[in-house]
Amino acid sequence: MRNARAGIVDVLSPLLAVAAAMLVGGLVVLAIGENPLTVFAILLRGAFGSVDGLALVLFNACPLIFAGLAVAFAFRAGLFNIGGEGQLYIGSLLCAVAGLALDGVPAVLAVPAALVAAAGGGALWAAVPGYLKARLGVHEVINTIMMNFIAIGLTSYLVVNVFREAGQMTPQTPRIAVAARLPRLAPALQAIGIPVPDANPLNASLIVALAAVAAAWFILYRTRLGYEIRAVGENPKAAEYAGISVRRVTVAAMALSGAFAGLVATNEVMGFRYRFLDNFSGGIGFLGIAVALLGRNSPLGVLPAALLFGVLNTGALEVDVFTDVPRELILVIQAVTIVLVVVVNEVLRRRRRAAGGPEDDVPERAEAS
Repeated sequence: MRNARAGIVDVLSPLLAVAAAMLVGGLVVLAIGENPLTVFAILLRGAFGSVDGLALVLFNACPLIFAGLAVAFAFRAGLFNIGGEGQLYIGSLLCAVAGLALDGVPAVLAVPAALVAAAGGGALWAAVPGYLKARLGVHEVINTIMMNFIAIGLTSYLVVNVFREAGQMTPQTPRIAVAARLPRLAPALQAIGIPVPDANPLNASLIVALAAVAAAWFILYRTRLGYEIRAVGENPKAAEYAGISVRRVTVAAMALSGAFAGLVATNEVMGFRYRFLDNFSGGIGFLGIAVALLGRNSPLGVLPAALLFGVLNTGALEVDVFTDVPRELILVIQAVTIVLVVVVNEVLRRRRRAAGGPEDDVPERAEAS
């Protein structure tokens, strides 16, 4: 009975946080002089009012699924990976470079190779702070933040000075090989009677994202490594007494976390732009923290959380066009949601500790930080 009650609370608490954030957003709209109900109706119409809008929601949610998985996966090992932004930049640049080198290679080989380059780039970049944490005890929060700056600066230098498209002032690489691109989903959806416009950018990266969610869940709950990751996240000392190598698990968890972040390239490089564009992210890696928190650090919870942010980002375009409310209102709602989710998590954790029950899903090592 206690577990069932805790499960209901776990589901309801993020929803209450979102509702409270919308209420705060409504007050901001009221202060601007607009009708909150009208503004939110326009926001929802932009996201759900057409097939095109729904497809855009999925497109906007896709990179957030990868970024959210990266944070949530590391959390399960007691690690707070704030370096998703840097990991997705490194993964995306390597994906673009691999895509350029794969010209003439059949798609059946080029697409997997580009995927491996994207995931491998993110994994290698995340493994560095993981190794420093495991061997020297250097805190991963500081490391991953600093690695973000290095990654953004490094990729910017490389795209401007080494890989920039000839004759272009814009800091971007040439387009990757056609064989390394992921197809748009509009033609397939039209074939089954769903009238998605040809110009809609939704692409097969969505399938990769869903596969990544399934893979993260399978690794965590159906493999020995996943058991070790969760054991280390719950109590590293007990895990060590049980014979688990905390150092090995720390590096592995960070590397896998970075691999998920690197796969953001499937949407941005392989499915949308077909190239690496300097400063393309717009904070996707940092939004992944919010997605993971809202999804209770669960691979399955990341899906609805990413969709919520996809709805907000898509609807914000309509709000910006049809009202005097700036689209930055959505940033306010997102920020308030994050704050409220963190507060609710802390309140629940304290209540469970007082009741003698299990801690919530914030790992001990991350909490100790």
